[in-house]
Amino acid sequence: MSSLFIPVILGTARKGRRSENAAHFIFEQTKARAGVETEFVDIAKIPMRLDDAGEQMKDPAFSDLVTRADGLILVVPEYNHGYPGLLKHALDMNLKEYIHKAVGICGVSAGQFGGARVIEALLPVMRELGLVTIFNDVNFGPVGKIFGDDGKLLDQRFVSRTTEFLDELIWMARVLRDGRENVAPV
Repeated sequence: MSSLFIPVILGTARKGRRSENAAHFIFEQTKARAGVETEFVDIAKIPMRLDDAGEQMKDPAFSDLVTRADGLILVVPEYNHGYPGLLKHALDMNLKEYIHKAVGICGVSAGQFGGARVIEALLPVMRELGLVTIFNDVNFGPVGKIFGDDGKLLDQRFVSRTTEFLDELIWMARVLRDGRENVAPV
C-alpha cells in the first residue's frame, strides 16, 4: 500500500502565535511515522481572495494539496471560545476535495482547557465539509507550560497523547482511502 499523505495545517496567522510550537511538534511526530508523508501548511502563506465566494476563491496549490491528502491535521488556537476566521475562510475555499477524508484536530489554548472549545466549535464545520473526524484530540493547554520559549516540548506526556491521536488518524485515513478507491458511492 502506498504512503498516506497527511498534511499538518497551522490554523492561525497571528504574530507571536504560541500554537506554532504545537504545530511543529505534531508535524515532526507525523513525519516520523512509517508509511506517512506530510507537509507543513501555514495558512498565513496561503494566498486568499477575500472579495469572492465559493470556487472562485480557490487557491490552486492549496486545493491540489487537499485533493492529494488522505487526511488532515488541524492545529488550531482557541480565540474567544472559537476558531480563527482566516482558518474558516481557508477551509471554505474547497468542498469536494474534503469528502470522505479523515481529520484530526489539535486545540491550543493559554488556558487549562487546551483548546477544547475550539475543537467543539469546529466539529460541525468538519461534518459540513464532508470530513470524518476521529475521536482522539490533542489539547495543548496551558500551552505556555508545555513548550519552552525555544519551542522545545517540556511535557513528555504529549508524546504518548500524540501517538494515540496519530494511530487513530492513520487508521481512519487508510480505511477511508480504501473506501474511496474500492466502494462505489450509493
